[in-house]
Amino acid sequence: MKGNLNLKLTFLFSLIFCFASFSQVNSKFRVVLDAGHGGKDPGTMYHGFREKKIALKVVLKVGKLLEKNPDVEVVYTRKTDVFIELNERANIANNADANIFVSIHCNGAKAQAAYGTETYVMGLSRNASNLEVAKKENSVMYLEDDYEVKYKGYDPKKPESMIGIQIMQEEYLDHSIELASKIQKGFTRVVKRKNRGVKQAGFLVLRNIYMPRMLIELGFLSNKNEGTFLNSNAGQDKMAQSIANAILDYKKEFHRQVVTEEVPVVEEKEPEVIPEPVKVVKEEIKETAANKTIFKIQIAASSKDLKPVAYNFSGLSPISKIKNTRLIKYYYGETESYEKAKELKKKAREAGFTLAFVVPFRNGKKISIKEALK
Repeated sequence: MKGNLNLKLTFLFSLIFCFASFSQVNSKFRVVLDAGHGGKDPGTMYHGFREKKIALKVVLKVGKLLEKNPDVEVVYTRKTDVFIELNERANIANNADANIFVSIHCNGAKAQAAYGTETYVMGLSRNASNLEVAKKENSVMYLEDDYEVKYKGYDPKKPESMIGIQIMQEEYLDHSIELASKIQKGFTRVVKRKNRGVKQAGFLVLRNIYMPRMLIELGFLSNKNEGTFLNSNAGQDKMAQSIANAILDYKKEFHRQVVTEEVPVVEEKEPEVIPEPVKVVKEEIKETAANKTIFKIQIAASSKDLKPVAYNFSGLSPISKIKNTRLIKYYYGETESYEKAKELKKKAREAGFTLAFVVPFRNGKKISIKEALK
């Protein structure tokens, strides 16, 4: 029995150690920094100030500050004056499997007295000024090749065309607001800029990103005083330091690391006899291998409880839903074939659910694609 106990303990702590080691390797807080506009898209221009240049300089300064922290990894959508399409910015963020996405811009207005900072999170708004900012930033889509196909059904001049994403990805909204609030507080309390608040609007650059994400408007280049401040090295340093501090504060509050040194080491000993539990493990493995993997297509996540009927989901059917503590996740279709699942995903995206993705389940629990395809 003593041998059996030693084997169990060794196996248990080996698993803990492996898990802790894996978590430590992957425990870096990954930040995607996105400098708005670039290349053939200059962004806002007033009084000789160019948004694309100021945004890039601030992004590089923020990145340099964050990279001093060994627990932070920075990914840039651009580090030079190049044009990056909106969807490609989202692809960079998603492929990096980042923790947060921060897009940095500068504002402009016909009323040149306007000034101050504001940070946007993804959402719908009927507020005229919020819609105007989103329309201006989204108009970059016209500079992209085949924009009619990529953004079919979307018109930057019509806010109602964003309704298709209203119930999508609310699971990231709370954390987006948390970080956006920290950023705005830093601008106000440390840099002494006017706080225009945390707002919601339908930005195309944010819509396809699977993580907390926000878009910062550093200030108004149309206001000559504010533009001069943002165009200066000193002003850019202060704004960058404030943004970096807010990100690190958010990381400290919401990102936990696993310390491998605290994992106890147990000496492995040969068992006196072949332990009976080994047979049980073999039976469990065989049973698990016999279980079926089911693929579904997640098309939305919302706090709103919608009836799983076709007319609520652009004609897609069947629809199922899973509730957790705060959100309801909606799924389209069900199949045992991964190839068929990819076809269903394509159909869902064609129906307007551009964020649709494949989710595998086994024994009623969500598993990774990698595990599903073993």
